[in-house]
Amino acid sequence: MGRRGRAVAAVLLVASAALGVAGAPGAVAVAAPADGGGRQAAAWLPQPTGPYPIGTTSLHLTDAGREDPWHPGHERELMISFWYPTARPAAGQERARYMAPSAGEHFGSDTGAGKLNYGLQPGSTDWSGILTHARQDAPARPGGSRPVVLYSPGLGDPRSWGTALVEDLASRGYVVVTIDHTYDASEVAFPGGDLATSVFPAMMGQPGLDIGAVLRKSMATRVDDTRFVLDELAGLRRFSGLPTGLAASLDLHRIGMVGHSAGGFTALQTMHDDPRIAAGINMDGQMHFPGPDGQTGVFLPSVTQDGLDRPFLLMGTRSNDSGSYHGQPGWDALWQNSTGWHADLTLEGSRHGSYTDAESLLPQLARQGAISPEGLASEVGTIRPDRAELATRSYVASFFDRWLRGHDDHLLDGPSARFPEMTYER
Repeated sequence: MGRRGRAVAAVLLVASAALGVAGAPGAVAVAAPADGGGRQAAAWLPQPTGPYPIGTTSLHLTDAGREDPWHPGHERELMISFWYPTARPAAGQERARYMAPSAGEHFGSDTGAGKLNYGLQPGSTDWSGILTHARQDAPARPGGSRPVVLYSPGLGDPRSWGTALVEDLASRGYVVVTIDHTYDASEVAFPGGDLATSVFPAMMGQPGLDIGAVLRKSMATRVDDTRFVLDELAGLRRFSGLPTGLAASLDLHRIGMVGHSAGGFTALQTMHDDPRIAAGINMDGQMHFPGPDGQTGVFLPSVTQDGLDRPFLLMGTRSNDSGSYHGQPGWDALWQNSTGWHADLTLEGSRHGSYTDAESLLPQLARQGAISPEGLASEVGTIRPDRAELATRSYVASFFDRWLRGHDDHLLDGPSARFPEMTYER
């Protein structure tokens, strides 16, 4: 969940809070540009900055030992995607879609996260027409195993909503695994055409809704999802149909995790619960919740009370109660109780969506009328999109390079003249 009051269900997040650039070189465009005559708006993802072309593939997982917390009587099913270095860049129709057609249609509907999370006009954008920079189902690049980074999106957001950052990490030599948290994510498209949509919109306005209980259930489910994915990665070779060399390219002795909003909480709580994660980044993810059974005060999860003994990075924005880690109890408790290396960054001029694809896509869509100027400012602030993208990518890569590869560019040693937009605290 975010450090400001937003999510798929405004009731949930407001209550909780109460306690690329268009035309960039190498950008990939939507198939159907806006023309003022009812056609859908166009947008581009920024070009990855690393030396490697990238591939992507998706995998359907079923946890036969766990009942779905949101869909009782059914096994828990997930969709994940892999993003990884490959030998040849994507060309033409080899480029993977940003979203599956059914997922994109729902994301852009009245009940999808495009409207509920980001204020976009329903039906204004062809989300499945956006093309990534990755070659679909490409073989993994030879050259040995590579460090693995897991990515968890915000509450209600799909796993695709961090594609710009994920592609950049893959282009730098990481294997990135993105996770859709089923019935939390706005929508999850499964093989065969099934579409699982979020349970949260239906909760809006329910009398007597225990906000804290819903959020705690969501966070626990996310951590269980992530640990299950880690288990499945260890047995990846048993899955047929994966791209050549992909299973062998994962170095499961070097695993990190990054997430936005609720995904940021997921990253650090999973890191606390599971020693397989060596380093984690929380991008603007709140770590305190309303207390149990309507009690006054806040609930602090175990990661904040125990702290972390491994490296972590907090990346905040200027969204309501955001900023320094001192500004909210979860981050402050985590900071005080941790013995591992840690630092706190605040992206000045930003808002909660600035660490997601909202930063590159929404300014383009605003120029085409899909979101109002006021709505745009509330989602991504006033920082230049290209500067926000560059800063985010640079600090995330610097952190994982340092702690998963042993390559230190010293960007995280202190304030940097390269990035005056970032306020640094240790």
